[in-house]
Amino acid sequence: MRKKVSGFVTVRAISGTHVVFLAFSMQEGDAKGLMGFAIQREDLTEDETVWLRGNKTFASIRPSTGIEDASSHEHPFQAFQWADYSAKPGYQYRYRVIPMYGKPGELSEKAATTIAIKTEPLAGGVHEVHFNRGAIASQAFSKRFPGLTLDQAGAPAYAWLTRDLLPSLLDFIKKAKDHTYSLHAAIFEVQWPEVLQAFKAATDAGAKLELIYHAKDDSTGRENEEQIDQADIRALCIPRKNAKLMHNKFIVLSRNSKPISVWTGSTNLSRNALFGQLNVGHAIHDPKVARAFLDYWTELKMDPIDADLKDWAESNNGLPFDESVSITPIFSPHRGRDVFDWWIELAKSPNKPLFMTFPFGIVQDFRRVYDNNDGVLRFALLDKYVNGGTAASRKAVIDDIERIRRFPNIGMALGERIFVDWIDGWLKESSPIGVNVNWVHTKFMLIDPLGNNPVTLSGSANWSEASVDTNDENMMVIRGDKRVADIYFGEFMRIFAHHRFRESIKRHIKTFGSTAFNTWKPQDLFEDWRKWVPQHFKLGSEYDIKRRYFAATTE
Repeated sequence: MRKKVSGFVTVRAISGTHVVFLAFSMQEGDAKGLMGFAIQREDLTEDETVWLRGNKTFASIRPSTGIEDASSHEHPFQAFQWADYSAKPGYQYRYRVIPMYGKPGELSEKAATTIAIKTEPLAGGVHEVHFNRGAIASQAFSKRFPGLTLDQAGAPAYAWLTRDLLPSLLDFIKKAKDHTYSLHAAIFEVQWPEVLQAFKAATDAGAKLELIYHAKDDSTGRENEEQIDQADIRALCIPRKNAKLMHNKFIVLSRNSKPISVWTGSTNLSRNALFGQLNVGHAIHDPKVARAFLDYWTELKMDPIDADLKDWAESNNGLPFDESVSITPIFSPHRGRDVFDWWIELAKSPNKPLFMTFPFGIVQDFRRVYDNNDGVLRFALLDKYVNGGTAASRKAVIDDIERIRRFPNIGMALGERIFVDWIDGWLKESSPIGVNVNWVHTKFMLIDPLGNNPVTLSGSANWSEASVDTNDENMMVIRGDKRVADIYFGEFMRIFAHHRFRESIKRHIKTFGSTAFNTWKPQDLFEDWRKWVPQHFKLGSEYDIKRRYFAATTE
């Protein structure tokens, strides 16, 4: 959901399920002397009013003992965007955004702008979008479970990390509650016992289940075989051996042999995917889309060789894709790179802001999309800069990305954690639990997500040629659905902010080495408005570009 209210400060709010993103704008002359924005939140569902809090403070009035965070009414946010990451699905909130003037300790308010917005519910409608927290590297985890690993913290930590991802997946499987239902799944990693037992429970209730899994003689395939045997579901499983990677993660739900829904996204059935890396599960309650996935599943069931599956894809799922259709599933492998080039052209849509996640780095074709200093906002959230290659080739890619990210219209963040205990009193954070991918495993693309006709791509494919012409993959293209775009956008910005700060710490340590502790400075607020406000109105600056797009202003 999105709303905009004009006033002395213009406020735009975009709500997902767990995030409310707030963007501000005002006349440049009115911003003279601005010390930041205080934000008061009223939870109209639970009848609670609080000041939103931040980690940056005015050094001149900060207690000598330090503070973990501070009220924005005393230490206002010096940014024209802020987000509430503690929102709950289906709640009604009212935010009062107050511009603060004066000096630290003696701030005064000017005219506030109040905006009310409801967060998206988890269920209802065609789409259900479920993200885990992707936050094992977080202060919240470290404070909730101090000094403990995930396994030491146990069930409460697992439940906190998965948020609504695992529960919603289990609920989807439980919809197959009797003999009138069937489940047809194709999953790369089938390794989490609770999900495998849910499959078994569905069959015990009378439902039909057939599960295709990656069964090559590699580490994933061998672990799959072991977990299938331990769960005693061997008779329900179909090995896929003729694919380079059977990389899909989808489940089709049918009733009376008619497909009604599909669960897809980036989430493997594994510990890493459900609790560690950022992942999404996306349920679509649309019989036509579910039928397309079931038709694809039927081809996979025969364990076809590469050439035969490509023949099917070219005949049944080939270009050109109908742009008038609201949901288009794309299945791999195809012949050649035509679909890959189509992705590139979508990403290059003229004057359309772009937000993407990259689990395995940015390949050269996508780097060219970002290599454009044209004032159009483009964000990228990366797990790593590059995957594989020689030391020399890796350095060349990293140098290229470092050059690109210096453009004012480019925002990038690289996955990392706080692995020291001297950052502004913060705690050392837990290690990742991923394999190959530590932090960001989602694969999605948002084209002009806050515009009137957003385009969202989400699925299993890693934005590589291999994910088009080699592996078994799926990718959805969702056009014009603002609810879907708002949810994905909020989660993108949540994790982007999370890792960008951690990346800055990693860079500081790399730069200063053994003296990093002595050279680190607290994240202080500016006590002179001239040091932060003007950059937000400097035409073409990164701050100006973000302010205009997020707040939907052309002034």
